[in-house]
Amino acid sequence: MTAVPPSDGMANLDISGKEAPAQAAAATGTNGQAENGDSDDDEADEGEGAAAPGEGAAKKKKKRKPRKKKKAGGGAAAQSSPPRTEVSKLFPNGSYPVGEEVEYLNDNTYRTTNEEKRAMDRDNVEFLTEYRQAAEVHREVRNYAQQNIKPGMSLTEIAEMVENGTRALTGHQGLEEGDNILGGVAFPTGLSLNHCAAHYTPNAGNKMTLSQEDVMKVDFGVHINGRIVDSAFTVAFEPKYDTLLAAVKDATDTGIRLAGIDARLGEIGEGIQEAMESYEVELDGKTHPVKAIRNLNGHTISQYSIHGGSAGKSVPIVKSATTEKMEEGEVYAIETFGSTGKGYVHDDMETSHYAKVADAPKVALRVQSAKSLLRTIDKNFGTLPFCRRYLDRLGHDKYLLGLNNLVQSGIVQDYPPLVDVKGSYTAQYEHTILLRPNVKEVITRGDDY
Repeated sequence: MTAVPPSDGMANLDISGKEAPAQAAAATGTNGQAENGDSDDDEADEGEGAAAPGEGAAKKKKKRKPRKKKKAGGGAAAQSSPPRTEVSKLFPNGSYPVGEEVEYLNDNTYRTTNEEKRAMDRDNVEFLTEYRQAAEVHREVRNYAQQNIKPGMSLTEIAEMVENGTRALTGHQGLEEGDNILGGVAFPTGLSLNHCAAHYTPNAGNKMTLSQEDVMKVDFGVHINGRIVDSAFTVAFEPKYDTLLAAVKDATDTGIRLAGIDARLGEIGEGIQEAMESYEVELDGKTHPVKAIRNLNGHTISQYSIHGGSAGKSVPIVKSATTEKMEEGEVYAIETFGSTGKGYVHDDMETSHYAKVADAPKVALRVQSAKSLLRTIDKNFGTLPFCRRYLDRLGHDKYLLGLNNLVQSGIVQDYPPLVDVKGSYTAQYEHTILLRPNVKEVITRGDDY
């Protein structure tokens, strides 16, 4: 999910998962290379051990083959189509597929074999199990979505395809009070078209359909016990957009390669920008440079908080002066956005995304519908982002007055769609990575990207 502006926070997430509150602060916020080291961008790879961002995206880098993704569960049963079989039933022993593991380099090389670091990693069994379960749900749902999203489908139909699959595969239908707190949809499915880069999902009554000429960003998240995986890809049917998608995919893989313990966030942003802006795309006889959208970022993730809480960090996608570093135990969404427009987004269109502010002020609400709505938000979403369709699904009606009152009172934050100039096209790719004590794991890596 799209990031908020960079934060000065330096919080470090303890990946044991034992300390995180049930609900932390939150804000709302790719078809391609195969996993298991087949991608050219899965090169060696770690923070300061990778080539400096300024050396150029096209320059050859020494490769180290990532660890192969391990088979889990002794061979899983086949998923249904559409996906409706709970992932926990496909992997009854609770051993879910491991993401792409990448060894640390240079000053962090010792971590791979250091027994203390390996022991710390073994202590994180519950944390890793929950994350890998969520990641497997994401892979299976997006695999079905990629095969079945077609021109002519309504955005509502596509959103429900993704969200119904996520609910079914996590075993949480989200219709009981508090159900979505335990597992399921982590935030509204982003279906942003063309010049709209992020934070668009259809509200009730939306008649918009996907056309052959559209470029659509599909950004959705899955959580198990608040362990959120955040991953996105771009759908386009016309070959003329291939270079735009390739540029953004390359930029995301570059960010993943440069990420790691002690890696400087500003240098990662520089590398991402250099990779992305080395591309040009020709559309209808006109050449457009691909620009990194400079006011969108990657971000940390913590339990029940898509942007890592009030002390979360942002991962810039352009060169930045920040000297903040990534730290052991942190979880990051590495996401990049490219545009044929100005490379800068602003709020526009009807709002659909909202999230309760974790440290919201205590305000006396005088609108009765706001009080009722706040109880629903607390019971069903907590600090996880939600949209109007979710309130409709829970049986609420005539809630806009109450919702606007919660926003005006500072209890709920609204997140309008983010758009570049009309006539431009934007693309997005995103993965979630875990900075484990002894290895970097691209938890959402799949055969698609």
